[in-house]
Amino acid sequence: MAPSSLTLAIVSLATWVSLISPAHSATCTSQTFTNNKLYAFCNDLPSLASYLHWAYDPAGLTLSIAFIAPPDGPDGWVSWAINPTATGMRGSQALIAFRDAGGKMTVKTYNISSYAPLTESKVWYEVKEATAEFSGGVIRLFATLVLPQGAATTVNQVWQVGPSVTGGVPDRHAFQPANLNSKARLDLLRGESTVILVGNTRTKKRNTHGILNVVSWGIMFPIGIIIARYLRAFPSADPAWFYLHVSCQVSAYAIGVSGWSTGLKLGSESKGVRYANHGNIGIALFAFATVQVFALLLRPNKEHKYRFYWNIYHHGMGYVILILGIINVFKGFNILKPEPKWRDAYIILISVLGGLAVLLEAITWIMVLKRKKSSKTTQPYEGHGHGNGRQEHMDM
Repeated sequence: MAPSSLTLAIVSLATWVSLISPAHSATCTSQTFTNNKLYAFCNDLPSLASYLHWAYDPAGLTLSIAFIAPPDGPDGWVSWAINPTATGMRGSQALIAFRDAGGKMTVKTYNISSYAPLTESKVWYEVKEATAEFSGGVIRLFATLVLPQGAATTVNQVWQVGPSVTGGVPDRHAFQPANLNSKARLDLLRGESTVILVGNTRTKKRNTHGILNVVSWGIMFPIGIIIARYLRAFPSADPAWFYLHVSCQVSAYAIGVSGWSTGLKLGSESKGVRYANHGNIGIALFAFATVQVFALLLRPNKEHKYRFYWNIYHHGMGYVILILGIINVFKGFNILKPEPKWRDAYIILISVLGGLAVLLEAITWIMVLKRKKSSKTTQPYEGHGHGNGRQEHMDM
């Protein structure tokens, strides 16, 4: 077969596969249960390696389900819920399966009104039967529910997994993208589970927050420092190095403020979720960078008696921002958990910048020592920076 024909065949096959109904192409169709119970429909849910089987009797408003998911730990829990008022976890009417104090599997109901510790309560629907089993690393939750009169046949479903249970109460689940996107609309009659696209908005905001902060604190600020410390040693780069340095740092600050604002917005939308160290470092970075940028307005002339002290302050604050920025980038990676290639790419980039700084450090010191040796005075070098020769290089 010619390459073009082969390509066309592959594209046609992929298109055909994509049109197959999820209920027919799903992995869940091969799953069986120890009680040999059969369900009319099943779906591979889009996150947390979860599956839902169900059958609905519209005459009796009876919904039978089998929810399958691996808990987030050997002593963890799994949950499936219907949210009659919204699309997220808050307001959902949940079934949660876990081991009780005696080691037996149990299923309890919870009205999830907040992220506070859960309290067992009645829910929106009637539970006629609910059992669970744990084997093969997954929990299977079985339940028969009676929906209220007038309930729609398309419902908002929410599912979740947690790491542990303390004192008979399920502990808080993780807040990674997979956990936050575990929701969909379920058409009970047609057998379709549709991903709620608006649920991806938060993930996009998190990614935007991460990108803005990597570019600003993690890349542009280090480049701006390299420009100021090393280009100034070359007479031909004066005064271009200064304007490049200022432009780079002010741009980095503007991007960083945008990233910081996005982080504040995410925090306000995530009640009960807080990454304390990451957030506190972010606040410190914003404060230090704001002082640093506005310090340009207070920069004394080169001949001023306070210029030496201003240099110490300005350079010291710059290095603090540099260190905190890089630390917080890695803390952000730990929170977002992107594909390893993005962390690796940043490590390579920052390593290249570090290697360049070492090389330029050696070159500029050689230049400074040569100038000192060739002249009894540092006057020829004083015109190319904020201070004088060797001392200025050391301050930077």
